[in-house]
Amino acid sequence: MEHALLNYVNGQWTRSQAGTYLPVMNPATADVLTTVPLTPAQEVDAAVQVAAEAFQGWRRIPATDRIQYLFAFKNLLEENLDDLARTITEECGKTFNESKGEFRRGIENVETACGIPSLMQGYNNEDIASGIDEHMIRQPLGVVAAITPFNFPGMIPLWFLPYAIATGNCFILKPSEKVPTTSHRLFELLEETGLPAGVVQLIHGGKETVDALLDHPVVRAVSFVGSTPVARYVYERAAATGKRAQCQGGAKNTVVVLPDADLDMTTRIVADSAFGCAGQRCLANSLAVTVGAAREPFTEAIAEAAATRRVGYGLADGVEMGPVITAESKTRIERLVGVAEQEGARVLVDGRGGQVDGFENGYWVFPTILDGLPLDGEIANTEIFGPVFGLMHVESLDDAIALINRKAYGNMACLFTSSGAAARQFRYEVEAGNVGINLGVAAPMAFFPFSGWKASFFGTLHAQGRHAIEFYTQTKVVVERWPREWSRVF
Repeated sequence: MEHALLNYVNGQWTRSQAGTYLPVMNPATADVLTTVPLTPAQEVDAAVQVAAEAFQGWRRIPATDRIQYLFAFKNLLEENLDDLARTITEECGKTFNESKGEFRRGIENVETACGIPSLMQGYNNEDIASGIDEHMIRQPLGVVAAITPFNFPGMIPLWFLPYAIATGNCFILKPSEKVPTTSHRLFELLEETGLPAGVVQLIHGGKETVDALLDHPVVRAVSFVGSTPVARYVYERAAATGKRAQCQGGAKNTVVVLPDADLDMTTRIVADSAFGCAGQRCLANSLAVTVGAAREPFTEAIAEAAATRRVGYGLADGVEMGPVITAESKTRIERLVGVAEQEGARVLVDGRGGQVDGFENGYWVFPTILDGLPLDGEIANTEIFGPVFGLMHVESLDDAIALINRKAYGNMACLFTSSGAAARQFRYEVEAGNVGINLGVAAPMAFFPFSGWKASFFGTLHAQGRHAIEFYTQTKVVVERWPREWSRVF
Protein backbone atom coordinates (compact mmCIF):
# COMPACT_ATOMS: atom_id res chain seq x y z
CA MET A 1 0.00 0.00 0.00
CA GLU A 2 2.71 2.41 -1.09
CA HIS A 3 0.26 5.21 -1.90
CA ALA A 4 -2.17 4.60 0.96
CA LEU A 5 -3.25 7.52 3.10
CA LEU A 6 -1.73 7.78 6.56
CA ASN A 7 -3.31 8.45 9.92
CA TYR A 8 -2.15 11.45 11.94
CA VAL A 9 -1.46 10.40 15.54
CA ASN A 10 0.58 12.11 18.25
CA GLY A 11 1.82 14.76 15.85
CA GLN A 12 3.13 12.23 13.30
CA TRP A 13 1.93 10.66 10.07
CA THR A 14 1.67 6.94 10.73
CA ARG A 15 0.85 3.94 8.55
CA SER A 16 -2.06 1.88 9.84
CA GLN A 17 -1.64 -1.85 10.35
CA ALA A 18 -5.13 -2.32 8.90
CA GLY A 19 -5.75 -5.55 7.03
CA THR A 20 -8.16 -3.86 4.64
CA TYR A 21 -7.65 -0.83 2.40
CA LEU A 22 -10.35 0.67 0.18
CA PRO A 23 -9.90 2.55 -3.09
CA VAL A 24 -10.75 6.26 -3.17
CA MET A 25 -12.37 7.01 -6.52
CA ASN A 26 -12.77 10.08 -8.68
CA PRO A 27 -16.54 9.88 -9.36
CA ALA A 28 -16.24 11.72 -12.68
CA THR A 29 -13.67 9.32 -14.12
CA ALA A 30 -13.88 6.18 -11.95
CA ASP A 31 -10.08 6.41 -11.57
CA VAL A 32 -8.49 5.35 -8.28
CA LEU A 33 -6.95 8.37 -6.54
CA THR A 34 -5.45 6.61 -3.53
CA THR A 35 -6.34 3.98 -0.94
CA VAL A 36 -7.55 4.42 2.62
CA PRO A 37 -7.08 2.09 5.61
CA LEU A 38 -9.90 0.69 7.75
CA THR A 39 -8.09 1.33 11.01
CA PRO A 40 -8.62 -1.41 13.64
CA ALA A 41 -9.88 -0.78 17.18
CA GLN A 42 -6.50 -1.16 18.90
CA GLU A 43 -5.07 1.74 16.89
CA VAL A 44 -8.09 3.84 17.81
CA ASP A 45 -7.42 3.10 21.48
CA ALA A 46 -3.80 4.20 21.11
CA ALA A 47 -4.89 7.50 19.54
CA VAL A 48 -7.43 8.11 22.30
CA GLN A 49 -4.80 7.51 24.97
CA VAL A 50 -2.47 9.99 23.25
CA ALA A 51 -5.29 12.56 23.18
CA ALA A 52 -6.09 12.00 26.85
CA GLU A 53 -2.46 12.66 27.78
CA ALA A 54 -2.26 15.73 25.54
CA PHE A 55 -5.44 17.12 27.12
CA GLN A 56 -3.74 17.56 30.48
CA GLY A 57 -1.44 20.20 29.02
CA TRP A 58 -3.74 21.65 26.33
CA ARG A 59 -6.54 22.55 28.73
CA ARG A 60 -4.09 24.62 30.81
CA ILE A 61 -3.08 26.79 27.86
CA PRO A 62 -5.04 30.08 28.04
CA ALA A 63 -7.86 30.41 25.53
CA THR A 64 -6.20 33.54 24.15
CA ASP A 65 -3.15 31.42 23.28
CA ARG A 66 -5.14 28.45 21.96
CA ILE A 67 -6.88 30.56 19.34
CA GLN A 68 -3.56 31.76 17.91
CA TYR A 69 -3.29 28.36 16.24
CA LEU A 70 -6.73 28.91 14.71
CA PHE A 71 -5.74 32.33 13.38
CA ALA A 72 -2.76 30.65 11.68
CA PHE A 73 -4.98 27.83 10.40
CA LYS A 74 -7.47 30.31 8.95
CA ASN A 75 -4.70 32.05 7.03
CA LEU A 76 -3.41 28.73 5.68
CA LEU A 77 -6.90 27.78 4.53
CA GLU A 78 -7.19 31.07 2.65
CA GLU A 79 -3.77 30.67 1.04
CA ASN A 80 -4.52 27.11 -0.09
CA LEU A 81 -8.18 27.59 -1.00
CA ASP A 82 -7.93 26.71 -4.69
CA ASP A 83 -5.84 23.60 -4.02
CA LEU A 84 -8.25 22.44 -1.34
CA ALA A 85 -11.22 23.04 -3.64
CA ARG A 86 -9.63 20.97 -6.41
CA THR A 87 -9.10 18.13 -3.94
CA ILE A 88 -12.80 18.15 -3.06
CA THR A 89 -13.83 18.21 -6.71
CA GLU A 90 -11.56 15.30 -7.58
CA GLU A 91 -12.75 12.97 -4.82
CA CYS A 92 -16.32 14.22 -4.23
CA GLY A 93 -17.38 15.30 -7.73
CA LYS A 94 -18.89 18.70 -7.07
CA THR A 95 -17.99 21.69 -9.22
CA PHE A 96 -14.93 23.77 -8.43
CA ASN A 97 -17.09 26.77 -7.43
CA GLU A 98 -19.20 24.57 -5.15
CA SER A 99 -16.02 23.26 -3.54
CA LYS A 100 -14.69 26.77 -2.94
CA GLY A 101 -18.04 27.84 -1.50
CA GLU A 102 -17.94 24.87 0.85
CA PHE A 103 -14.55 25.88 2.20
CA ARG A 104 -15.70 29.47 2.62
CA ARG A 105 -18.36 28.16 5.00
CA GLY A 106 -15.75 26.13 6.84
CA ILE A 107 -13.46 29.14 7.21
CA GLU A 108 -16.35 31.08 8.75
CA ASN A 109 -16.45 28.50 11.54
CA VAL A 110 -12.72 28.85 12.17
CA GLU A 111 -13.20 32.61 12.39
CA THR A 112 -16.12 32.25 14.81
CA ALA A 113 -14.18 29.87 17.04
CA CYS A 114 -11.44 32.50 17.34
CA GLY A 115 -13.91 34.34 19.58
CA ILE A 116 -13.80 31.60 22.21
CA PRO A 117 -12.27 33.81 24.95
CA SER A 118 -15.54 35.75 24.96
CA LEU A 119 -17.91 32.98 23.86
CA MET A 120 -17.01 30.57 26.66
CA GLN A 121 -17.17 33.12 29.45
CA GLY A 122 -19.22 32.19 32.49
CA TYR A 123 -21.08 34.47 34.90
CA ASN A 124 -21.17 35.26 38.59
CA ASN A 125 -23.05 36.96 41.41
CA GLU A 126 -21.67 38.57 44.53
CA ASP A 127 -23.54 38.20 47.82
CA ILE A 128 -26.05 35.53 46.81
CA ALA A 129 -26.20 35.30 50.56
CA SER A 130 -24.36 37.50 53.04
CA GLY A 131 -20.64 37.20 52.30
CA ILE A 132 -21.15 34.36 49.79
CA ASP A 133 -20.31 34.65 46.06
CA GLU A 134 -21.27 32.24 43.28
CA HIS A 135 -19.56 31.66 39.93
CA MET A 136 -20.35 29.55 36.86
CA ILE A 137 -17.33 28.64 34.75
CA ARG A 138 -16.95 26.53 31.62
CA GLN A 139 -14.34 23.81 31.37
CA PRO A 140 -13.49 21.45 28.46
CA LEU A 141 -14.72 17.86 28.40
CA GLY A 142 -11.50 16.07 27.42
CA VAL A 143 -11.26 13.84 24.35
CA VAL A 144 -13.97 14.36 21.72
CA ALA A 145 -14.53 12.89 18.24
CA ALA A 146 -16.37 13.60 15.01
CA ILE A 147 -17.53 11.20 12.30
CA THR A 148 -18.12 13.14 9.10
CA PRO A 149 -19.80 12.36 5.72
CA PHE A 150 -18.71 12.36 2.09
CA ASN A 151 -20.79 15.25 0.78
CA PHE A 152 -18.95 18.14 2.49
CA PRO A 153 -15.47 16.81 3.27
CA GLY A 154 -14.03 20.26 3.93
CA MET A 155 -16.82 22.16 5.66
CA ILE A 156 -18.35 19.64 8.05
CA PRO A 157 -15.12 18.74 9.92
CA LEU A 158 -14.81 22.49 10.49
CA TRP A 159 -18.25 22.56 12.13
CA PHE A 160 -16.59 20.73 15.00
CA LEU A 161 -12.78 20.86 15.12
CA PRO A 162 -12.23 24.62 15.70
CA TYR A 163 -14.74 24.87 18.56
CA ALA A 164 -13.52 21.66 20.18
CA ILE A 165 -9.87 22.64 20.39
CA ALA A 166 -10.49 26.34 21.11
CA THR A 167 -12.50 25.39 24.21
CA GLY A 168 -9.59 23.21 25.37
CA ASN A 169 -10.52 19.70 24.20
CA CYS A 170 -8.45 17.25 22.17
CA PHE A 171 -10.12 16.20 18.93
CA ILE A 172 -10.19 13.03 16.80
CA LEU A 173 -11.63 13.08 13.27
CA LYS A 174 -12.89 9.99 11.45
CA PRO A 175 -13.79 11.21 7.94
CA SER A 176 -15.77 9.32 5.34
CA GLU A 177 -13.68 6.64 3.70
CA LYS A 178 -15.11 7.81 0.35
CA VAL A 179 -13.45 11.26 0.60
CA PRO A 180 -10.49 11.04 3.00
CA THR A 181 -7.98 13.08 0.99
CA THR A 182 -9.53 16.43 1.89
CA SER A 183 -9.16 15.68 5.59
CA HIS A 184 -5.56 14.64 4.96
CA ARG A 185 -4.92 18.08 3.43
CA LEU A 186 -6.64 19.81 6.36
CA PHE A 187 -4.38 18.04 8.82
CA GLU A 188 -1.29 18.88 6.81
CA LEU A 189 -2.23 22.53 7.26
CA LEU A 190 -2.99 22.04 10.95
CA GLU A 191 0.47 20.51 11.35
CA GLU A 192 1.98 23.67 9.87
CA THR A 193 0.41 25.74 12.67
CA GLY A 194 2.58 23.99 15.27
CA LEU A 195 -0.30 22.62 17.33
CA PRO A 196 1.03 20.49 20.20
CA ALA A 197 1.11 16.76 19.47
CA GLY A 198 -2.10 14.91 20.33
CA VAL A 199 -4.43 17.92 20.24
CA VAL A 200 -5.83 16.91 16.85
CA GLN A 201 -5.66 13.43 15.32
CA LEU A 202 -6.92 11.88 12.10
CA ILE A 203 -8.06 8.25 12.04
CA HIS A 204 -9.30 6.72 8.79
CA GLY A 205 -11.62 3.76 8.84
CA GLY A 206 -15.04 2.15 8.65
CA LYS A 207 -17.57 0.69 11.07
CA GLU A 208 -15.01 -0.95 13.37
CA THR A 209 -13.21 2.38 13.69
CA VAL A 210 -16.46 4.19 14.45
CA ASP A 211 -17.58 1.62 17.02
CA ALA A 212 -14.22 1.84 18.77
CA LEU A 213 -14.72 5.60 19.20
CA LEU A 214 -18.33 5.18 20.33
CA ASP A 215 -17.44 2.52 22.89
CA HIS A 216 -14.23 4.02 24.25
CA PRO A 217 -14.73 5.17 27.86
CA VAL A 218 -12.28 8.08 27.50
CA VAL A 219 -14.10 9.68 24.56
CA ARG A 220 -16.54 12.15 26.14
CA ALA A 221 -18.51 13.45 23.14
CA VAL A 222 -19.24 12.43 19.55
CA SER A 223 -20.48 14.49 16.61
CA PHE A 224 -21.94 12.84 13.52
CA VAL A 225 -23.45 13.84 10.17
CA GLY A 226 -24.99 11.29 7.82
CA SER A 227 -28.16 9.33 7.16
CA THR A 228 -30.93 9.05 9.74
CA PRO A 229 -30.52 5.29 10.38
CA VAL A 230 -26.81 5.71 11.08
CA ALA A 231 -27.39 8.92 13.09
CA ARG A 232 -29.81 7.01 15.31
CA TYR A 233 -27.32 4.17 15.69
CA VAL A 234 -24.47 6.52 16.63
CA TYR A 235 -26.68 8.43 19.07
CA GLU A 236 -27.91 5.31 20.83
CA ARG A 237 -24.50 3.66 21.05
CA ALA A 238 -22.83 6.84 22.27
CA ALA A 239 -25.55 7.44 24.86
CA ALA A 240 -25.19 3.89 26.13
CA THR A 241 -21.65 4.72 27.25
CA GLY A 242 -22.61 8.09 28.74
CA LYS A 243 -21.30 10.30 25.97
CA ARG A 244 -22.70 13.55 24.72
CA ALA A 245 -23.83 13.19 21.13
CA GLN A 246 -25.02 15.49 18.35
CA CYS A 247 -26.13 13.45 15.36
CA GLN A 248 -27.38 15.14 12.19
CA GLY A 249 -29.51 12.78 10.11
CA GLY A 250 -31.30 12.81 6.78
CA ALA A 251 -33.87 15.10 5.25
CA LYS A 252 -36.72 15.46 2.78
CA ASN A 253 -36.62 19.22 2.43
CA THR A 254 -39.72 20.84 0.99
CA VAL A 255 -40.13 24.16 -0.79
CA VAL A 256 -43.57 25.78 -0.98
CA VAL A 257 -44.28 28.04 -3.96
CA LEU A 258 -47.18 30.50 -3.67
CA PRO A 259 -48.84 32.13 -6.69
CA ASP A 260 -47.39 35.54 -5.76
CA ALA A 261 -43.78 34.32 -5.83
CA ASP A 262 -41.34 35.83 -8.32
CA LEU A 263 -41.24 32.97 -10.84
CA ASP A 264 -37.81 33.66 -12.38
CA MET A 265 -36.08 34.13 -9.03
CA THR A 266 -37.86 31.14 -7.48
CA THR A 267 -36.99 28.83 -10.36
CA ARG A 268 -33.32 29.80 -10.37
CA ILE A 269 -32.91 29.48 -6.60
CA VAL A 270 -34.84 26.21 -6.33
CA ALA A 271 -32.89 24.66 -9.22
CA ASP A 272 -29.61 25.61 -7.57
CA SER A 273 -30.81 24.06 -4.31
CA ALA A 274 -32.13 20.86 -5.87
CA PHE A 275 -29.26 20.18 -8.27
CA GLY A 276 -26.28 21.86 -6.60
CA CYS A 277 -23.75 19.28 -5.40
CA ALA A 278 -25.81 16.80 -7.49
CA GLY A 279 -28.51 16.96 -4.82
CA GLN A 280 -26.13 15.34 -2.31
CA ARG A 281 -26.53 17.72 0.60
CA CYS A 282 -28.75 17.67 3.63
CA LEU A 283 -30.16 21.11 2.74
CA ALA A 284 -31.07 20.29 -0.87
CA ASN A 285 -34.68 20.99 -1.77
CA SER A 286 -35.95 17.66 -3.05
CA LEU A 287 -39.71 18.31 -3.07
CA ALA A 288 -41.80 21.30 -4.16
CA VAL A 289 -45.39 21.90 -3.12
CA THR A 290 -47.09 24.40 -5.39
CA VAL A 291 -50.15 26.22 -4.11
CA GLY A 292 -53.12 26.97 -6.39
CA ALA A 293 -52.26 28.88 -9.55
CA ALA A 294 -48.48 28.42 -9.02
CA ARG A 295 -48.75 24.85 -10.27
CA GLU A 296 -48.53 25.20 -14.03
CA PRO A 297 -45.99 28.04 -14.42
CA PHE A 298 -43.59 26.68 -11.82
CA THR A 299 -43.80 23.13 -13.16
CA GLU A 300 -42.91 24.30 -16.65
CA ALA A 301 -40.12 26.57 -15.42
CA ILE A 302 -38.40 24.04 -13.14
CA ALA A 303 -38.59 21.35 -15.83
CA GLU A 304 -36.86 23.69 -18.28
CA ALA A 305 -34.19 24.55 -15.69
CA ALA A 306 -33.53 20.85 -15.08
CA ALA A 307 -33.38 19.94 -18.75
CA THR A 308 -30.87 22.69 -19.58
CA ARG A 309 -28.52 22.36 -16.61
CA ARG A 310 -24.97 21.63 -17.77
CA VAL A 311 -23.59 18.42 -16.26
CA GLY A 312 -19.93 17.46 -16.42
CA TYR A 313 -16.53 17.21 -14.76
CA GLY A 314 -16.39 19.74 -11.95
CA LEU A 315 -13.06 21.24 -13.00
CA ALA A 316 -14.33 22.12 -16.49
CA ASP A 317 -15.49 25.67 -17.24
CA GLY A 318 -19.22 26.30 -17.23
CA VAL A 319 -20.22 23.04 -15.57
CA GLU A 320 -23.18 23.45 -13.19
CA MET A 321 -23.44 19.94 -11.75
CA GLY A 322 -21.08 17.01 -11.30
CA PRO A 323 -21.55 13.25 -10.80
CA VAL A 324 -22.94 11.42 -7.80
CA ILE A 325 -20.43 9.91 -5.42
CA THR A 326 -20.37 6.19 -6.35
CA ALA A 327 -21.66 3.68 -8.86
CA GLU A 328 -23.84 2.27 -6.08
CA SER A 329 -25.40 5.71 -5.52
CA LYS A 330 -26.15 6.02 -9.24
CA THR A 331 -27.86 2.63 -9.25
CA ARG A 332 -29.89 3.41 -6.13
CA ILE A 333 -31.03 6.82 -7.39
CA GLU A 334 -32.12 5.45 -10.76
CA ARG A 335 -33.97 2.60 -9.04
CA LEU A 336 -35.89 5.10 -6.89
CA VAL A 337 -36.93 7.05 -9.99
CA GLY A 338 -38.38 3.78 -11.25
CA VAL A 339 -40.23 3.32 -7.97
CA ALA A 340 -41.76 6.79 -8.39
CA GLU A 341 -43.02 5.77 -11.85
CA GLN A 342 -44.59 2.65 -10.39
CA GLU A 343 -46.32 4.81 -7.78
CA GLY A 344 -47.90 6.90 -10.52
CA ALA A 345 -45.56 9.90 -10.81
CA ARG A 346 -44.82 11.34 -14.25
CA VAL A 347 -41.16 11.69 -15.19
CA LEU A 348 -41.11 15.16 -16.77
CA VAL A 349 -37.31 15.23 -17.12
CA ASP A 350 -35.48 11.90 -17.02
CA GLY A 351 -31.85 12.01 -15.93
CA ARG A 352 -31.25 8.28 -16.04
CA GLY A 353 -28.63 6.96 -18.41
CA GLY A 354 -26.98 10.32 -19.05
CA GLN A 355 -23.40 10.42 -20.33
CA VAL A 356 -20.71 13.09 -20.45
CA ASP A 357 -18.40 13.07 -23.45
CA GLY A 358 -14.89 12.10 -22.46
CA PHE A 359 -16.03 10.88 -19.03
CA GLU A 360 -18.14 7.88 -19.97
CA ASN A 361 -17.10 5.93 -16.86
CA GLY A 362 -18.34 8.61 -14.46
CA TYR A 363 -21.27 8.16 -12.12
CA TRP A 364 -23.69 10.43 -13.95
CA VAL A 365 -27.30 11.04 -13.02
CA PHE A 366 -28.71 14.09 -14.77
CA PRO A 367 -31.35 16.40 -13.22
CA THR A 368 -34.70 14.61 -12.95
CA ILE A 369 -38.20 16.01 -12.36
CA LEU A 370 -41.02 13.84 -10.99
CA ASP A 371 -44.54 15.28 -11.10
CA GLY A 372 -47.54 14.17 -9.08
CA LEU A 373 -45.84 12.17 -6.34
CA PRO A 374 -48.47 10.50 -4.14
CA LEU A 375 -48.50 11.98 -0.64
CA ASP A 376 -48.01 8.69 1.17
CA GLY A 377 -45.78 7.04 -1.43
CA GLU A 378 -42.24 5.85 -0.79
CA ILE A 379 -40.55 8.54 -2.86
CA ALA A 380 -42.37 11.48 -1.28
CA ASN A 381 -40.95 10.37 2.06
CA THR A 382 -37.52 9.00 1.09
CA GLU A 383 -34.26 10.92 1.07
CA ILE A 384 -32.99 10.13 -2.44
CA PHE A 385 -29.76 12.13 -2.02
CA GLY A 386 -29.37 12.81 -5.70
CA PRO A 387 -30.49 15.29 -8.39
CA VAL A 388 -34.13 14.18 -8.30
CA PHE A 389 -36.81 16.80 -7.63
CA GLY A 390 -40.43 15.92 -6.92
CA LEU A 391 -43.58 18.01 -7.39
CA MET A 392 -46.82 17.94 -5.42
CA HIS A 393 -49.77 20.32 -5.60
CA VAL A 394 -52.23 21.66 -2.99
CA GLU A 395 -54.79 24.45 -2.81
CA SER A 396 -53.70 26.47 0.24
CA LEU A 397 -50.75 27.41 2.39
CA ASP A 398 -52.44 25.62 5.31
CA ASP A 399 -52.47 22.43 3.23
CA ALA A 400 -48.80 22.85 2.36
CA ILE A 401 -47.75 23.36 5.97
CA ALA A 402 -49.79 20.35 7.06
CA LEU A 403 -48.12 18.25 4.36
CA ILE A 404 -44.65 19.24 5.60
CA ASN A 405 -45.49 18.72 9.25
CA ARG A 406 -46.73 15.16 8.78
CA LYS A 407 -43.33 14.06 7.45
CA ALA A 408 -40.78 12.30 9.63
CA TYR A 409 -37.96 14.70 8.77
CA GLY A 410 -37.60 18.29 9.95
CA ASN A 411 -34.31 19.58 8.63
CA MET A 412 -35.36 22.48 6.38
CA ALA A 413 -38.43 24.00 4.77
CA CYS A 414 -38.57 27.00 2.43
CA LEU A 415 -41.30 29.33 1.20
CA PHE A 416 -41.36 31.56 -1.88
CA THR A 417 -43.83 34.42 -1.66
CA SER A 418 -44.28 38.19 -1.76
CA SER A 419 -46.57 38.13 1.28
CA GLY A 420 -45.16 39.02 4.69
CA ALA A 421 -48.23 37.52 6.39
CA ALA A 422 -47.74 34.22 4.57
CA ALA A 423 -44.06 34.22 5.45
CA ARG A 424 -44.79 34.82 9.13
CA GLN A 425 -47.38 32.04 9.25
CA PHE A 426 -44.96 29.66 7.56
CA ARG A 427 -41.99 30.33 9.81
CA TYR A 428 -44.23 30.17 12.89
CA GLU A 429 -46.05 26.93 12.09
CA VAL A 430 -43.70 24.80 10.01
CA GLU A 431 -41.94 21.99 11.89
CA ALA A 432 -38.36 22.35 10.65
CA GLY A 433 -35.17 23.50 12.31
CA ASN A 434 -33.90 25.57 9.38
CA VAL A 435 -36.42 27.78 7.57
CA GLY A 436 -35.90 29.79 4.39
CA ILE A 437 -38.04 32.62 3.08
CA ASN A 438 -37.27 33.23 -0.60
CA LEU A 439 -34.14 31.13 -0.09
CA GLY A 440 -33.44 27.65 -1.42
CA VAL A 441 -30.67 26.71 1.02
CA ALA A 442 -31.32 28.05 4.51
CA ALA A 443 -27.79 27.31 5.73
CA PRO A 444 -27.13 29.12 9.02
CA MET A 445 -24.07 31.31 9.35
CA ALA A 446 -21.32 29.96 11.58
CA PHE A 447 -22.48 31.98 14.58
CA PHE A 448 -25.96 30.38 14.46
CA PRO A 449 -26.63 26.69 15.20
CA PHE A 450 -27.25 24.32 12.31
CA SER A 451 -30.66 23.23 13.50
CA GLY A 452 -32.62 20.12 12.68
CA TRP A 453 -35.81 18.66 14.09
CA LYS A 454 -37.55 15.31 14.35
CA ALA A 455 -35.79 12.44 12.52
CA SER A 456 -33.24 14.88 11.07
CA PHE A 457 -31.40 15.30 14.37
CA PHE A 458 -30.67 13.30 17.51
CA GLY A 459 -29.38 15.27 20.46
CA THR A 460 -29.93 18.61 22.15
CA LEU A 461 -27.12 20.92 21.07
CA HIS A 462 -26.40 21.41 17.37
CA ALA A 463 -23.22 22.21 15.48
CA GLN A 464 -21.87 25.76 15.14
CA GLY A 465 -22.12 28.93 17.19
CA ARG A 466 -23.08 29.00 20.86
CA HIS A 467 -24.46 25.47 20.67
CA ALA A 468 -20.94 24.28 19.85
CA ILE A 469 -19.49 26.08 22.86
CA GLU A 470 -22.09 24.52 25.15
CA PHE A 471 -21.60 21.07 23.61
CA TYR A 472 -17.83 21.09 24.08
CA THR A 473 -17.80 22.50 27.62
CA GLN A 474 -19.19 21.45 30.97
CA THR A 475 -20.32 23.95 33.54
CA LYS A 476 -18.91 24.12 37.04
CA VAL A 477 -20.60 26.21 39.72
CA VAL A 478 -18.44 27.45 42.57
CA VAL A 479 -20.02 28.82 45.76
CA GLU A 480 -17.51 30.40 48.12
CA ARG A 481 -17.35 32.20 51.44
CA TRP A 482 -14.29 34.02 52.83
CA PRO A 483 -15.08 35.35 56.34
CA ARG A 484 -12.86 38.24 57.26
CA GLU A 485 -11.86 36.62 60.53
CA TRP A 486 -10.25 33.74 58.58
CA SER A 487 -7.96 36.11 56.75
CA ARG A 488 -5.13 38.29 57.83
CA VAL A 489 -6.17 41.88 57.26
CA PHE A 490 -3.48 44.17 55.91
